[in-house]
Formats: sequence, C-alpha cells, structure tokens
Amino acid sequence: MSEPLVIVGNGMAAARLVEELAKRALGRYAIAVIGDEPRLAYNRVLLSSVLAGEATSQEIELRSAVWWRDRGVTVTYGCAASSVDLAVRKVHLANGTDVPFSKLVFATGSTPLRLAVPGADLPGVHTFRDTRDVDQLLALAGAKRRVVVVGGGLLGLEAAYGLAKAGSKVTLLHLMDQLMERQLDAPAAALLKRLVESKGIEIVLDADTSRIIGTDHVEGVDLANGRSIVADAVVFAAGIRPNVALAKEAGVLVNRGIVVDDRICTGVENVYALGECAEHRGTCYGLVEPAYEQAKVLAAHLAGNPTDYVGSVVATNLKVSGVSVFSAGDFLAAEGGETLVFNDERRGNYKKLVVAEGRLTGAVLVGDTQDALWYLDLIRTMAPIETIRGDMMFGRALAQLKAA
Repeated sequence: MSEPLVIVGNGMAAARLVEELAKRALGRYAIAVIGDEPRLAYNRVLLSSVLAGEATSQEIELRSAVWWRDRGVTVTYGCAASSVDLAVRKVHLANGTDVPFSKLVFATGSTPLRLAVPGADLPGVHTFRDTRDVDQLLALAGAKRRVVVVGGGLLGLEAAYGLAKAGSKVTLLHLMDQLMERQLDAPAAALLKRLVESKGIEIVLDADTSRIIGTDHVEGVDLANGRSIVADAVVFAAGIRPNVALAKEAGVLVNRGIVVDDRICTGVENVYALGECAEHRGTCYGLVEPAYEQAKVLAAHLAGNPTDYVGSVVATNLKVSGVSVFSAGDFLAAEGGETLVFNDERRGNYKKLVVAEGRLTGAVLVGDTQDALWYLDLIRTMAPIETIRGDMMFGRALAQLKAA
C-alpha cells in the first residue's frame, strides 16, 4: 500500500518535487497536493508575460490535469490548508475536511511585502504575485490607468513592463540608487535603466515612498523628498517574505524561513520544507533554481537514496522588462577577484566576468545572454579557465575553438 505523502503548496517547487519523485519512486507514495490558488501549478516567472499579453494563463501551466492524474497525484486547489496537527498527522483544510499524512512537505512559497505607509490599505493598492493579481492589473491596464510601481527589483520591473505594454502609463519607484542592486553592478544597472526607460517607463531612483494619497481610492504617491506623483493605482513589488505561518503554528522550527538541514528535513521527523518558504544554512533563496535543486535532493531522500544539499549558486537568467539579464556568483568581485569587462552601450550589451585563482567566480550580462548557462556551469563546477581566459568574454564557441 502506498504511503500517504502530503505537499502543502501547489507551486513550482511542489510540481518539481512530484516530477522528481515520479522518476525515482513512482507508486511508492500516495501524493496529495494542496493549494489555495484556484488553478493548477503554473510558471510564476512568466506572470509578466501574461500581463504583457505575450502569453495566456493556460499557456504558463506547468503540467496538465492528465499529467498529475497519470502519476497518481490528488490535487486539491482553490482550498487553503488552515492548520497542521503533527500529533495526529493530519492537515486541516479551510473547507472543513482533513487530509492524513505519513510524510508532509511544506512548499508554501512566499507572500508579497506591503510597505507600512499611510494609505497602503486604500482601494487601488495591489501586489504582483499570482494570477489573481494579474487579472486585477490587466483590468487597470485596459482602462489606461496611471500606475505607480514600488520596487526596482525583478518583481517591480516585470510588473512595470507588463503594465506599460498592456497600456498603462507607468512610473517605477526604487528606494536604492540603482535597479536590481542584489543582482547587478552599477554599470549593468545603469544600462538596464536606460533600456527600460526606452520602453516608455519612467524610473525614479532614491525614491522613498512616504504615503499613498487618497481618501476612498488611490490618487497618487508622496515621496519623502516632497515630490508627489499622480496615480490611479499603486503596485507594491518590493520583495517577498517566506510563508511560514502554517509551519510555525504547527510547532516546526522557523527563523526567517522554515529551517531545514542538508536533506531538506525540518526538526520534526518526516516533515520537510523546500522552495521559497525554506531556510537552509541561514539562507532563504526566493528563486526558482534553488527550489528545483532542493526538490531533487528531497526526492532522492524520500526514494531511499539520500544525498546532501550544500546550497545553491545564486543565479538570475531571464528577461527583465523585455531585456535579457543574467547574474551569477560573486559578480561584485570580492577581495582578490579580477574583472574582465565588455561594454557596448550603443548596442545595449554589457558583460562582466569575475576571475579568482584561475576560475570563473561571477558574471553579469545585460543584452546578449546566449552564453549565460555556459558561464554558470563554469562557476558551479569551478573549472580551470586559464587556457580560455583571453577568449571566454567573446563566448563559448570562440573560447572552445581556441582551446581545441
């Protein structure tokens, strides 16, 4: 008889865990997936494409209903888990039903941050995190509303691009003096700013939002420097927070995220956590690739072939506001690191490679990112690069040709 395994959360991490388990231990577990969003798991990275009209909600679904059914998975969506009773090994759902488990995985993801400023609860203040948010933002864009997006990281840039392309007049506010300061160095961020502005998006840096103006609806935004910006709506896209409430209330150890060890196990026997809700060695990643790596390790553990998760090389490789961007490893060049830089501002291409002790340790690319995965592989494998150092800036094909 199959052992009951419950996954709380129906996002990208949960879908990848099911996929990895199907490869290693198909039929060993009776898997139940529980999600509060009213639909099957989808690629959250592509939400901005839906907002921009470049893809439909159906097109970003990760797997069809048939795929889940063929793997013996029961998917309950549109119904949140309200509590977990570890003593009796049951998950209580908001609809009043209980789901028993032998093993439990928290894959509860993150929740969007809302700035604690006056007016933040006004009608017309939104977040950008799921398809329900996208539906509301599409209605705004369709009405040609003036929108202020707060946050110049990945989420904020994606929201701004999607809204602008869908028809809104968009102003993006960012607290820091450069965009994507966690992923880009200053020259790359400056190029990205110029490229995004060329798409009709106004960008205001060093912008400290002090309050949302309005009485019964949003009318604008006040900045700490005294500037006011007229707006019909505000979108908070200034970061995420691990969704840990369910685990914490159940008695599972939580710091910023749900604490897991190198086997993705929590401190409670047969209880696990992965993805954006998990904290491993003090780090909450908040990115897709680490979640996939954790899913692979957890699947191996559940299949009886344990291996260790030692952490992830943080990498960003996607289109931001229609501009290809890649960042990985020590892109700022720690002490002892050397930098190789190529900057073609006219064509909108920037490359920076960081080398230390004969190995590639970091990279930033804006514009031309076709060799991004090769650079990432060099960083992760710590492969010696001395023989290709002079050519690798110009891409994999030339570097490997010269080295042959």
